Amino acid sequence: MKGNSALQIKSICVFCGSNLGKNAKFVEAANNLAEGNLVGKTVGEELQVPTMQDKIWKMVENSDAFIALSGGIGTLEENFQIASWAQLNIHHKLISLLNVDGFFNKLLSFFYQAWEENFIPHSARQIFISASTTEEMIDKLEDFVYKPDLVAAQIDWSKGSSSKKRKMDLSLHL
Repeated sequence: MKGNSALQIKSICVFCGSNLGKNAKFVEAANNLAEGNLVGKTVGEELQVPTMQDKIWKMVENSDAFIALSGGIGTLEENFQIASWAQLNIHHKLISLLNVDGFFNKLLSFFYQAWEENFIPHSARQIFISASTTEEMIDKLEDFVYKPDLVAAQIDWSKGSSSKKRKMDLSLHL
């Protein structure tokens, strides 16, 4: 991928449902990604990991960006894990929702409401980008420039610092 993105994208992890679903447009979108050589067979070593947490960590380590297609609870769980790590500044990788036929509209409405009610910081609005077509999504991924949350950027989540205690302000402000 090329473009003026602050992050160079060489590897993309795609989350999607294990079922085809009822809407043929979902299958068409997945096929469009495959035709664009964005997804394909596993290349390289196949890794076995003991836990879902380790699986997600390996995905973060080996991917420059994430694309979510339509799916169910597992797809959402993986995306929310990746998104929460982005909010905590554990990674700076792009997360996009391929919103085919409005599949993610209600989820995006939920995010908007949570931002408006200050349950999600406004700095986290950039975590998910959404597009209704593969082409639009690729353009948005290429144009994305990461803007770190200044508070979260101060936390060191690196594995090498696991012996350090992580401090977070847990005070309640009413």
